[in-house]
Order: sequence, then C-alpha cells, then structure tokens
Amino acid sequence: MPAPRLILIDGSAYLFRAFHALPPLSNADGEPTGALFGVVNMLRAHIAQRPEYLAFVLDFGGKNFRHELFPAYKAQRPPMPEELRAQIEPMLAIVSALGLPVLRVPGVEADDVIGTLAERAAAAGIDVTISSGDKDFAQLVGPRVKLVNTMTNQTLDEAGVLARFGVRPEQITDYLALMGDKVDNIPGVEKCGEKTAAKWLAEYGSLDQVMAHADRFSGKIGEHLRAALPQLPLSKDLATIRRTLELTVAPQELRQQPVDVASLRKLYTRYGFRAALRDLDAAATPALAPTESVTAASPAPTPAPVAAPSSDLFGDPIFQGKGHYQTVLTKAALAEWIDQLRAAEVFAFDTETTALDPHQAELVGLSFACREGEAAYIPLAHRAPGTPPQLDRDETLTALKPLLEDATRPKIGQHGKYDMHLLARYGVIVGGYRFDTMLES
Repeated sequence: MPAPRLILIDGSAYLFRAFHALPPLSNADGEPTGALFGVVNMLRAHIAQRPEYLAFVLDFGGKNFRHELFPAYKAQRPPMPEELRAQIEPMLAIVSALGLPVLRVPGVEADDVIGTLAERAAAAGIDVTISSGDKDFAQLVGPRVKLVNTMTNQTLDEAGVLARFGVRPEQITDYLALMGDKVDNIPGVEKCGEKTAAKWLAEYGSLDQVMAHADRFSGKIGEHLRAALPQLPLSKDLATIRRTLELTVAPQELRQQPVDVASLRKLYTRYGFRAALRDLDAAATPALAPTESVTAASPAPTPAPVAAPSSDLFGDPIFQGKGHYQTVLTKAALAEWIDQLRAAEVFAFDTETTALDPHQAELVGLSFACREGEAAYIPLAHRAPGTPPQLDRDETLTALKPLLEDATRPKIGQHGKYDMHLLARYGVIVGGYRFDTMLES
C-alpha cells in the first residue's frame, strides 16, 4: 500500500517569486494580481494530486531568533513593494476558501516550520514533498523527503541534490556557510562560490574539517578562508533549518477542509480567474485546469497585423514557395510536433487571435517553427462555415504547457509581450523567451 503523502508549500517564497517572474497582471478594477495568479495556479496543481495532507506555510513577519543571533540578518532587503503587499490578503482569502491549512508561527521562519513538519512526517512513515524554489531546503531531503520547484518543474531527491549542488543533503548547511548568502546577508568566505565549496567538501567531508585544515589552502582563497574562520560556525547556524520546533499541530492533522464554493466563486470573479471559475462552477471543487489571469497592468502596444497563409479552410496553402507548412488537425500530428520542439535547440512561436488587445482577444490558433522552411499552424477556435474539426484548445494548451513554460528551452517570437499576456490568461506562463524580432525591426 502506498505511503500517505504530505505536501508542504513554502507560500512566502512562491509569492515573491511569482511577483518577480510574471507580467504585472491586474483585474478589471486595476488591482494587481500577477503574484496571486502564480500562487493560485501552483495551489491548484498541488490540490489536483490529491495528497492526504497539505499545508500552506508563511513567514509570520517581523524579527525571529536569527536576528538575535545576527542582527544584520536580512538587513539589506528592500521594503516589500506595495503591489505585492496588496496581494497578500487576497491570497490568504483564496487559500482559506480552498480549505487549506495555513501555518504562521511567530519567532521562527516558514523554513523552520516546514523542517519540523517534514521531520515528524517522515518519522511517521509519510512521504513528504516540499514545494519551494529555495535551495536551503535541500538540507531536508532524505529517503522520504523530496524537494519540488513547480516554477521549473524540477524535483530533487538525494541523488538529485548531489547532482545539482555537488554535495549530499547532510552537507548543504556546510556548503551554504562557505558560500554565504547575499539575499539573507549571511557572511561566507569571500570569493567562495558553488564549485569551490563543493570541491572543499568533497575533499574534506565537512565544514569542521575544512576549518581544521585551513592552513593547507594557498593563495588568496586560502587567505579569505582563514579570515572567515571566526564567523563560519555562525553562518552555518543561520543557514540551518530547525527541525524540532514545539508545534501544536501534527502532520496528520493537515487535511484539506471542504471548499467554500461561494467565497471562492466571489474571489475568482473579482480577480478575473475565469478558467478557475468555470472549473468551480462545473465541479464545485478545485481542478487541475489552466488558470486564466486577467488584464495586464499596462496594456501592451498594439501588435502589427500578422498575415496568415491563405488557404481553403486549413487545406493546402494557396501561396507558392519553398518549404513545408503543416496544418495540425489531429492529436497524432500534434504529438509529432511536440517531439520536434522538444528536440530543437530553439523554436519560434506565435499566436493567432481575434483582437489587437491581448486582454480581450480570444486565442484561435498557434504556430510553431524550429527550422528554416518548416512550420506548423494549430487551429483551435476558428468558426468560419466549412471549417474542419479542430483540436480542443484546452487539451492542446495542456499538452504544450510544459514546453512553453520551460525556462531552459529558448524561444523566439514576434511581439512576445502580446503573446505572453494572452497566454497568461489561458494559464500558460511562457518561460525562456530569448529574442523578439519586433525589437530588431
């Protein structure tokens, strides 16, 4: 029998990352929704996995025990942008309406709450997934604990941590201490980066042993190491996630409660999450469907009209020219093109829509190319008389979503800002956008 599962969501980290990674979206009233959209999309994906236990963990705010250890901890961080602050309360309201347990503990950070719950759950035979993009959590990875970053689709188990960082999970705190952390203002060894830290730990095994043999290191890096010796134990302590907090809740209590459909419908309507609203009305439960967003904070410049190849309702193109241009009307043809795009070093894409305003336009087709003289057009919502059957738009976007969102796959476009705003409304956050031909014209 499979072990029960617990997903611990680092809500604070996702809120910040979504705010900085996504376009400045807003609803019809001008309220910012970009970070909210990213978090909601991530939450619905996790809920769709139907884990036995699930929790949304946030920093309590204010100072904590690490500030007592080191008053300069996180001292250099700028104030939270007002556009982000305005999305915290709506986020909490949606999380509550979804029935998810929300944990905020004063005096400690969300990391420590997650660390303690992960430790207890694993000891109780529960498989734990920590949902975060924060590398610090790699220190918690073990036989029953893995780390997943939903924004990059990367999952790390023990072997994955070693492959990614060059050190084992139990060496991560030593690794972090040697490098320091500019984001959290944790001091480290000057000029010691990932490769150097991993090399030292591979050779000596631990921070203690690196410190004990500091006299063996020559050159400037050796001088920097010896200069840092007095503060390295503190740096390690600051980077260490606590796993023994006295929490009043047990992992087995972190069950999703019934969804408050009325409140969720009101919130989705207010913030313009139309696809989520349709799912809610259809099933009265959260579902893994593309979450649509709303209008962008600033309207995108009007794109130049794009001339589509003339054709007889998706038959053979009328124009003459070299190359092969395919209209994709079957799932088999779509699968073939997805394979081609996966194999390509870079690909171009474009949208076909019903309007010049990406906030109001409907997506009716997508085109792709990954080599000269060969391209595909995927009609999705053309309604002219005599139009042949087309692929389902939602199913097609679901199939293409991993490729379009993969930040490691370079993409080219024409007026990408328009396309990205439009696709965001259909729950697709384009990643890896590298070049825009409009900017070169």
